Amino acid sequence: MNHSRYLGLALPLILTTITTPLLGAVDTAVVGQLDDSSYIAGVAVGTIVFNTMYWLFGFLRVSTSGFAAQALGTKNEDDLIRSLSRPLLLALSISAILVALQYPIKEQFLPLLTSDPAVKSLAIEYFAIRIWGVPFGLLNYVIIGWMMGLAMIKKTLFLQMYMNVTNIVLDILFVKVFSWGVAGVAVATLISEVSTFIIGLFIVWKAIPAKRRKKIFQIKSIDLSSYKKMMRMNRDLFIRTLCLLTVFNVFTAKGGTFGTEILAANAILIQIHYIMAYMYDGFANASSILTGRAIGSNDKALYRSTIKLSFQWAVISSLSISSVYFVFKNQIHLLFTSLPEVLNVVGTYEAWIILFPIVSSFGVVLHGIFVGATEASSLRNSMILALLVFLVSLYLAAPRLDNHGLWLAFILFSTARSLFLILHVPKLTRTLGFHEVHYDGKNKVFNR
Repeated sequence: MNHSRYLGLALPLILTTITTPLLGAVDTAVVGQLDDSSYIAGVAVGTIVFNTMYWLFGFLRVSTSGFAAQALGTKNEDDLIRSLSRPLLLALSISAILVALQYPIKEQFLPLLTSDPAVKSLAIEYFAIRIWGVPFGLLNYVIIGWMMGLAMIKKTLFLQMYMNVTNIVLDILFVKVFSWGVAGVAVATLISEVSTFIIGLFIVWKAIPAKRRKKIFQIKSIDLSSYKKMMRMNRDLFIRTLCLLTVFNVFTAKGGTFGTEILAANAILIQIHYIMAYMYDGFANASSILTGRAIGSNDKALYRSTIKLSFQWAVISSLSISSVYFVFKNQIHLLFTSLPEVLNVVGTYEAWIILFPIVSSFGVVLHGIFVGATEASSLRNSMILALLVFLVSLYLAAPRLDNHGLWLAFILFSTARSLFLILHVPKLTRTLGFHEVHYDGKNKVFNR
């Protein structure tokens, strides 16, 4: 494995994964052109709710890609089918629960994120429509995760691009032409999620040999031991994601106490941060696929080269992303809103986003190594510690520095996330048996 081959896998995955935050970013950008900042804030609060749902159950995509990549490495067709059928069943179960709980989520959770009546009303309107897309969104996670694990990069890219182009076109049509406002961006996202699922299901169906398609629906093909392994990994990823969502929800709620304009500005900067983070996710997915292959085929050399390339491209990409944002930040901000008062506030806090890629790169990219190895306990533990860093920093800094203190706590969280995960890499290598061993006299020595 060399740089050109790694990039050959990573670059299409970057294009694939960067489309994920564009659903929320496009919604924010379209309503940002309306004449009231409460529209931005309302969609921002509504988006936080769905980010909570999708991120909380994002393990459906993450674990599916890891297990599918390992099954591809072993060339076991039954394992490939199980790597799809298990998470599909789980996604359907979770979707049924979330749709059933929509009323308490709307009435109890949304008011915690804003005290402004106008913002709350718009957020509820947005939520009431988009909730019906949740089952399709979670099923899309499984389908896309499975396709990524099997390195079906072009088809995955097509699926993601279709979803976002559809969303963008319908956003403009419903908001700019039909003047549906917040309801328009919600309906656009709903339609794009449903139609993407239909197309994705067709792609997966065609990819599975005809004689094995019926096994997807056979409960006996699920295999309890492998199902338990998946559930253990999903449990750890769930806890990790819960920590991550705690950070973002506390961030949004605390930002809301500083006023609507700061809430709107923070929403724009966080959307930019999402795009940056998902660019890293492309490298993480490449590392995940290669790690899964290495473990499935017991290829020590591939594993070690994947580790090396992951570190190198974390550094290169972080410097590149920060530089591009620094040069084009004013043009980027204008894509989200034309309101002068909001743009002025965004400019006050933009320096924190310049720092974000530099401090967070290792935490995001190395995440893929652990996913490909289907070893999520380290991801869980490092995120718990990073959450503690965030909460302590917020407690100490926010009362003195206000919104700057909030951003400082977020940057320290991102830094801690990277540092703690780096410390777990040698342990993972030893656990997999991919470490180098030699003897110094009578003692066994492990090389990292």
